[in-house]
Amino acid sequence: ADLVIALGVRLGEMTTGGYTLIAPPTPVQKIVHVHAGAEELGRVYAADLMVLAAPGAAAKAFEALNAPADLPWRDWATAAHADYEANLRAPAVEPLDMAAIVKTMQNLTPADTVYTNGAGNFSGWLHRYLQHAGLQHHGRTQLAPTNGAMGYGFPAAVAAALLYPERTVVNIAGDGDFLMTGQELATAIGQGAGRGVGRLVSLVVDNGCYGTIRMHQERAYPGRVSGSELVNPDFAALARAYGWRAAYVERTDGFHAAFADAMQPGPPTLIHLKLDADVSTSRTTLTAIRRAAIEARS
Repeated sequence: ADLVIALGVRLGEMTTGGYTLIAPPTPVQKIVHVHAGAEELGRVYAADLMVLAAPGAAAKAFEALNAPADLPWRDWATAAHADYEANLRAPAVEPLDMAAIVKTMQNLTPADTVYTNGAGNFSGWLHRYLQHAGLQHHGRTQLAPTNGAMGYGFPAAVAAALLYPERTVVNIAGDGDFLMTGQELATAIGQGAGRGVGRLVSLVVDNGCYGTIRMHQERAYPGRVSGSELVNPDFAALARAYGWRAAYVERTDGFHAAFADAMQPGPPTLIHLKLDADVSTSRTTLTAIRRAAIEARS
């Protein structure tokens, strides 16, 4: 951006993906820093304009400004949006297409649905293909770990369902991820989660391994797999033992009916999705990763 307006925030060095967006002490961009505390103004950045004001008062003053006749970033924004829409398209995968699963799930859930996930490659399909409602419409629509912790998503979903019984909550978990905190099935039943207006659903993506670890093994040591395979239970049977409804889906065309049933009143639902371990991420396979690693060594 050519201009950054920081309204009521503390400014530290801003980076993303290792790339510095705004570098102290004198950024390339023009900066207008508005803050209610005089000690914050100029603390890190030499802003072009520093305004000592409460954010609410400054925002009202901004409302009186005339909008620019043309937006200099219009072409950039149009290109970025085109890239985003292109990223939503993916080649079909058989027999279970996780992109289609996520899109079907969104079509069958309310716009204010809360989505949760733990850490693992499985979360990539949710992050890539789910189109979140704007913050101004619903907000608080995703709960995910910021520290990369496995096992976070399922208890987060139970907590969200208890805190917001009027909202549907959907968790996407990997098999190894779910096995870390899956006993919260009991907490959900004991506390009545998912029995309000909203539904509580957990999708367990079972590929029989710690997918992220397996991916890194194939990348660094192609063909040498150690300790990343899993011997899993029947997750649907496990959920029923706790009092949940459950379904087992191994083909894409079986998901719509299973998820539609989960949206009906009743106990929370677990859907056990069987995914081929070779389908590593939303963009590549273990076979491709292994081949690339071998070719790089030859």
